[in-house]
Amino acid sequence: MNTLKCLLIIILFSFGAAAQEIDLANEYFKKGEFEKAVEYYKKISKSAKEKESSRLIHDNYIVALTKLKDFEEAEKFLKKQIKAYPNSVNYKADYAYLLENFNKKEEAEKEFKTIIEEASKTDAYVYELQNYFYKIKKYEYVVDILLKNREKSKQVSKNDIQLARAYMLVGQKELMLEEVISYGLNNKNIAYVQATIQDNIKEDDEKEILQKLLYSKIQSFPNETYYSELLGWFFVQQKEYNKAFIQIKSIDKKIILDGSKVFELAGLAFQNKEFKAASKMYQYIMEEYPKGDFYPYARRWNIQCKEELIKTSYPINIDNIKELISDYELMLTDLGNSPKTIEALRNMALLNAFYLDNHQKAIDILTQAISLSGSNQKFKDQCKLDMGDIYILKNESWESTLLYMQVEKTQKEDILGEQAKLKNAKLYYYKGEFELAKEILDILKKATTREIANDAMDLSLLIQDNTGLDSSETAMMEYAAIDLLVYQNKNDQALKSLDNMLAKYKTHNLADEILWLKSSIYQKIDKIDDAIASLKQIIENYKSEILADDALFTLAKIYDKTKEDKKLAMDLYKKTLQDFPGSIYAAEARKRYRELRGDFMN
Repeated sequence: MNTLKCLLIIILFSFGAAAQEIDLANEYFKKGEFEKAVEYYKKISKSAKEKESSRLIHDNYIVALTKLKDFEEAEKFLKKQIKAYPNSVNYKADYAYLLENFNKKEEAEKEFKTIIEEASKTDAYVYELQNYFYKIKKYEYVVDILLKNREKSKQVSKNDIQLARAYMLVGQKELMLEEVISYGLNNKNIAYVQATIQDNIKEDDEKEILQKLLYSKIQSFPNETYYSELLGWFFVQQKEYNKAFIQIKSIDKKIILDGSKVFELAGLAFQNKEFKAASKMYQYIMEEYPKGDFYPYARRWNIQCKEELIKTSYPINIDNIKELISDYELMLTDLGNSPKTIEALRNMALLNAFYLDNHQKAIDILTQAISLSGSNQKFKDQCKLDMGDIYILKNESWESTLLYMQVEKTQKEDILGEQAKLKNAKLYYYKGEFELAKEILDILKKATTREIANDAMDLSLLIQDNTGLDSSETAMMEYAAIDLLVYQNKNDQALKSLDNMLAKYKTHNLADEILWLKSSIYQKIDKIDDAIASLKQIIENYKSEILADDALFTLAKIYDKTKEDKKLAMDLYKKTLQDFPGSIYAAEARKRYRELRGDFMN
C-alpha cells in the first residue's frame, strides 16, 4: 500500500471518528446530560480537525456550558471561534449574549452596540444579525440595526416591512403603522396594508392611533388620495359609513370619478341597513352628477332607502307608503321605463300588495315589469317570486306553488332557486304539510347563502321539535296557521289566536315561540308596552328555552332605542353578556354597552 493511500485512509477514519463523537455528544445534549456532552464537545474542539468540527458543535456547546454555568470555558471557546472566523457576526453576537447570560449587562450591551454599528454597513450582515436577534427575542436590537442600516444607506424607506414587524413585537403600534402605510404608498400595495391592519389593529386605542395618523397624513399631503382611501376603507370596516363618505367624497372630487366610488360605498351602507347614510350618498350623486350614468340608479336607490326607513318604523304610516309610490311614479315619468328603472316598478308593486292590499294592481305592475325586462331572466324570475308571495296574500296558494316551482327550475344553480325552494317549504308549513316542508328544509340547510341556510335550519327545528311520534301536531298546525295570518298582515286576528293558543299551551314547547311572535306583532303595530310584557314573560318563565337570549337582547334594544332608558338598556345588555356569553348577540351587546358607558367618547 503506497503512502498516499495510507494517508487517505487515515483522513477518512479521522473524519468518521469525529462524526461519531459529535453524534454521541449531541445525544447526551438532547437528553439533558450536559456534563457528558461537554466532555465530548471539549475533546472535539481540541481535535486535529478542530476548525471544521467546532462549527458543527458551536451552538450546542455554548448552550451546554451556559447550563453548567461554566463562563470561563464558554468565553475561551467563543474568543477562539471569533479569531478563527472574524467575519461571523453571529459568533460575536453569541459572545455578547454570553455576557448577558452571566449578568455582565453593561459589557453585553456595549458588545451588542459595537456589533450593530459594524454590521449595519453591510446588508448581508444586517439580515443575518436580524435573524439572530429574533431567535434570542431581542426585538429592540432588531429595530436598532434596521434603523442604523437605513441611516447609512440614506434610503428613507429602506427595511420598512422588516421594521414594521419589529415595531409590532416591541409594542410600538404607531411606528409599526407608519412603516406599513409608507410601504403601501411606495409600492402601490394598499391591499397589503389593509390586511396588516385587519390582522393587528384590534383594540380601541390602536384604532384611535390609526385614525390620528391617517388624518395627520391627509392634512400634510392633501393631494395624495391614498391616505383618504385607506381611512375610508377603515371606516367601512368599523361600519362608520358617514365618516367613510367624507373620505370617499374627497377622492371623488380630486380625481373626478363621476360618483362611482360613492355609489359603491352607498351600496355597502344599504346592505348593512345604514339607510340614512346610504341616502345621503345617493343624494350627493344626484346633485353632483345629474347627467351622469349613476343618476337613475342613485335616484331609485335613494327612494328605496326612504322606503326601508318607513317600513322599519312602527307603526307603518300608510300615507308615507302612498308618498313613496308617488315618488316612484314621478321617477318613472322623468326617466321613462327602461332596464335602469324596472326595479322601481317592482318596488311599487310590493308596496301596493303588502301595505295597501292592492293585490291585483300589484300583479299587473309586475306583469308590466316582466314585459319590459327583455332578456333579463333573473329579474323576470324575481318578479315571479313576488307574484307567488302576493298570491299567498290572496289565499291562492296553488298559484304560488306553480310560480315558485317555475323559478326553481330556471334558477336551479342560483340563489333565486334556493329562495324559491324556501318559499315553497314555508308554504307547505303554513298549510300544515310538515313532512313535505321538512324534506325541502333539510336540503336547504346546506344552501349557498348563510341567511337561507339559517332560515331553513330555524324552521326545520321548529317543525321537528313540535311534530313527530312524541308530539301531537295539533298545536303546531294552529301555530303555522297564525304565522300565515301574520304574513298576510292580519295582525288583530293573529294576536287573538295567539292569546287563545297561549291559554291552551302554557307548558307546551311552543309557548316561548307564541310569546315571541306576539312581541314581534306588538312592535310592528307600535304597542311597545305589550311587546315588553311578552318578552319579559319569555325571560322569566322560559329562560332555558332557545329564544331566551333573543328576548333579552330585544328588550335591551327597545329600552335603548325606543324607550331611551339608557341605564336600564345598559343593565339588560350586561345581563345578556353574563347570562348568554355564547349568544350571537354577544358582540353587538358588548359594543352597545360600552358605547352607552361612554368608552368611545372623544
